[in-house]
Amino acid sequence: MSEDHTRVQEFFGARAADWDRKFPGDGPAFTAAVAEFGLRPGDRVLDAGCGTGRALGALRRAVGPAGLVVGADVTPQMLAAAQRAGRGAEGALLLTDVARLPLRDGALDAVFAAGLIAHLPDPSSDLRELARVVRPGGRLALFHPIGRAALAARQGRELTPQDLRAAHNLRPLLSGSGWEMASYADEDHRFLVVAVRRP
Repeated sequence: MSEDHTRVQEFFGARAADWDRKFPGDGPAFTAAVAEFGLRPGDRVLDAGCGTGRALGALRRAVGPAGLVVGADVTPQMLAAAQRAGRGAEGALLLTDVARLPLRDGALDAVFAAGLIAHLPDPSSDLRELARVVRPGGRLALFHPIGRAALAARQGRELTPQDLRAAHNLRPLLSGSGWEMASYADEDHRFLVVAVRRP
């Protein structure tokens, strides 16, 4: 495992037990983002970097009993917290690196990724891997329950033009990784980018 992944595991592993208690009001934002993502009954969806599985219930409701929901995370403590919260009932939980998914090409209709982009060691390569497992025309949602400015304020830092999630940086990054940005929303109460898998 790379040094980057070890750092991510250590960061989230130390916070897993208290994660849901720390952000108790995020549930409705996740539900609204999944609704806006426009999944259909029967769709196969991956929650990439699922953490404690806060999106899994909304994803399951969107795809229905005929759909497939998989939550993947590299941090064992996060998946353990998801199990304790009963979220393993909403979908299969997979301990894996989203940069090397054990899924065949085009296996999925969609990927939902909450708070993931800032933690990808190699964003271009990692987004290409997400594109690999999604069928052409399938979709990717990059989500965060608060917008870029609100998150920067929470973390006590300034927003810079180099911010990966700024539209002028994210559009070419997605484009070079097999995706086409379809919508971009960066508001106080949410960050939501939807991209479509190019043929």
